[in-house]
Amino acid sequence: GDTFLGGEDFDRRVIDWLVFNFQRDNKIDLRKDKMALQRLKDVAEKAKCELSSVRETEINLPFIISTGRNEALHLQTTLTRDKLEELTADLVDRTIDICAKTLEEAELGKGDIEDVILVGGMTRMPRVQQAVAEFFGLEPCKGVHPDEVVALGAAIQGAALVDEKSDILLLDVTPHSLGIMIVGGYFHKLIEQNTTVPTSKSHVFTTVKDNQTSVKILVLQGESERAEENELLGEFVLTGLRRATRGEVEIEVTFHISADGIVSVKARDLETGQEQSITVTATSGLTEDEIRKMIDANKDYMVEVRSGQEFEKARHAAERVLDEVEQLFPKVSEIISGSDFGQDAVKKARGVVERARAAIAARDLPGLTEATEALTRTLNMFRGVVSKTRG
Repeated sequence: GDTFLGGEDFDRRVIDWLVFNFQRDNKIDLRKDKMALQRLKDVAEKAKCELSSVRETEINLPFIISTGRNEALHLQTTLTRDKLEELTADLVDRTIDICAKTLEEAELGKGDIEDVILVGGMTRMPRVQQAVAEFFGLEPCKGVHPDEVVALGAAIQGAALVDEKSDILLLDVTPHSLGIMIVGGYFHKLIEQNTTVPTSKSHVFTTVKDNQTSVKILVLQGESERAEENELLGEFVLTGLRRATRGEVEIEVTFHISADGIVSVKARDLETGQEQSITVTATSGLTEDEIRKMIDANKDYMVEVRSGQEFEKARHAAERVLDEVEQLFPKVSEIISGSDFGQDAVKKARGVVERARAAIAARDLPGLTEATEALTRTLNMFRGVVSKTRG
């Protein structure tokens, strides 16, 4: 499932629709009135639930807002099931995409599935049930109450944990990858998505600046390579590091997920043994922009992946692309340098090559990763130019 997708997302689409129509007709934005917005939330949820059993429902909110001239406006409209399905079509598709991804990760086909259990109140929506049936080619099981199924699963898991059911083997997994932010605003995964829990994983990082005496550990969950596109779970600071040149002080970061799903993170100075830790209790709720600002504010206190196998692997990959780009450079230059656009493209390509070589010389892993991506785009462009010439 998607822990960031639920009934409130569907409610929000109804609210947006109501606000848009009211603003179009009355030139007033109901979102600016907290009382009106709360009433909209209540009526949107009610209408959504009713449309699981009827084809249309009346939405009636008298005195929704005052105009300031001793007059009040009313909101009255009809929402149909078809309109609700239109407003939320992408959310339903997102649910089905998760099903497809899960089957792929489990290396299963649709034919391997015997029963589909629906979880959560939103699965009462007819369109959700229809989409599930169309995807799996079988009707979802309705013998388990969608609001109680999680509690039933938790009871089974609890019994397995205390060995009351020795014939049951349940493997709980983490739904998202877990890791920390490293220099450059990248997300370094320590525990991959769908890893069986309980589990522990450690990795050694280094300082990013000379004489750096502290590091800030930002704990994230998600799948994006960019830190700001993931969910911030928590943060803590390890202080008292020895003053040394960049990359000399090593910090071991350890993630541990217990059998009951509690995540704890520890950072330890390998030289002194000094450590700091955090237990994740809730998500931060920070937006992507807020996380990006946090990255900028703490860039001098980050860690980077320790040079070694990771850097060498990246260097070999970059040099393979570099070699091919440089082999094609003379020919491509000759073909496209006749125009201003072509000359500009060649100049940019040379800049990409120089950045890659500088990153290799500085052993800058994040910089090399970024340069390799740009090199790959350059190589694809070069191949396209040569291919068209041959054609």
